[in-house]
Amino acid sequence: MFAAFKIVKQLHEMLWYLAEARERAYAPEAAHEARELESAIAAVTHGSLAELFSVDVGALHGAVRTVLMDVSEEVRASYFAEAGHLDPSFTPAADLAGADLRARRLCGADLRGACLIAADLRESDLAAVDLLGADLRDARLEGADLSAALYITQPQINAARGNSKTRLPASVSAPSHWFDN
Repeated sequence: MFAAFKIVKQLHEMLWYLAEARERAYAPEAAHEARELESAIAAVTHGSLAELFSVDVGALHGAVRTVLMDVSEEVRASYFAEAGHLDPSFTPAADLAGADLRARRLCGADLRGACLIAADLRESDLAAVDLLGADLRDARLEGADLSAALYITQPQINAARGNSKTRLPASVSAPSHWFDN
């Protein structure tokens, strides 16, 4: 049963990201691809244990990754991210731990998997910033606008510091510790 739980957890994480990708996609093909993958994954989660154990989770991860990257690229491009307007240190898996990023142009940055531990993002506009898998532990988000950030999750927000002025996507909530002062 624990093995089944591990697989279902991964599938549900994929569903979470695909739902956002489907909603945020500009290209109808990308939205269609996300919807198709969502349907296939949902069918597996509602199937038998034999079907669950026979699924190639690695192949699904690869397909989901492709869709998420395509949508990310599309959304970030709408903020001219590909035109060289961003700091070259803003790359996937960048080490920005403790960095003061308050006065930096971030819209459209690809910070997927970046280390943003204790980074200062107060009052920052994070529109179209890809934060898939970014480590936001103790990141300062007071007054930041993450309402249009890509692929932000509740655990990431729970690990960060924010306040009542921090704007979040509808899919996540401000944790109670943001208001304990």
